[in-house]
Amino acid sequence: MVIAPLLFAANLVVARWAESAAIPPLFLAFGRWLLAFLLLLPAVGPRLWVRRQVLLAAWPRILLLAGLGMGLAVGPQYIGARETGAANIAIIFAACPALVTLLETVVWKVPLSRRQAGGMLLAILGVLVVLSKGEVTALGQLHFGTGDLWVLLAACGWVLYTVAGRRLPLPPLPGTVKLAALCGGGALVLAPFAAPEAVGGSVANFADGRLYLALGFLAVVPSLGAYFCFDRLVALAGPSRASMSLYLIPLFATLAAWPLLGEAPHLYHAAGFGVILAGVAVSSMRRR
Repeated sequence: MVIAPLLFAANLVVARWAESAAIPPLFLAFGRWLLAFLLLLPAVGPRLWVRRQVLLAAWPRILLLAGLGMGLAVGPQYIGARETGAANIAIIFAACPALVTLLETVVWKVPLSRRQAGGMLLAILGVLVVLSKGEVTALGQLHFGTGDLWVLLAACGWVLYTVAGRRLPLPPLPGTVKLAALCGGGALVLAPFAAPEAVGGSVANFADGRLYLALGFLAVVPSLGAYFCFDRLVALAGPSRASMSLYLIPLFATLAAWPLLGEAPHLYHAAGFGVILAGVAVSSMRRR
């Protein structure tokens, strides 16, 4: 439950770093998935062709999952990141596990154990310790504006993707084939939104090397690595337990920002990390 949130945290840090290169957010999201698909294509292309009938039959579900997890959960997040801070983004996405659990409990009547509820509360407490820098009163100073609403929309997309991945699963496919189909679907879904962005004047500077660094990193680490690990986690542990790992993202993002952005970690990071890990461990425990 550690690898996926670590890779997702890299997405947040690098996306914010890429903002200095003035990369349009929807182009960044589109380019990320297109490049990820192209990187997979040489190795996975023959297997995609062999399974073309299965993929064509499942294309509505592929586009649905890609639209939720690659489109809705990413595009608005990049838009919101231009107007809101990392703390706000982390707090909003920290609500995803609770929303996943709530959705499954209300819609599919999945029972919520005391252990899961307690673990969720512990994880939330750990996130708040990190985001408030150990001062709970600092949380009251956070302002939720337009950027936060975009991020909230992205978080809802991730919640729906997590649940849909379990409730509306794709046919049995090799992991790389499924990932390639979703990456291609993500680029396809985002293209109609990235095009008007470019027509409106928001065009990336293709002479800036930071554009290629950002796209390359986002295509390999968060796109290929994180999504593959998270899908495996959902399949093994279920949506609710898998989403609990998202509580680790704010902590990992803070630690990654130290060497990349010059933001050194502090004692409250260690305290929050301990509480978050305790919450994830409690939630992941199975009744004997």
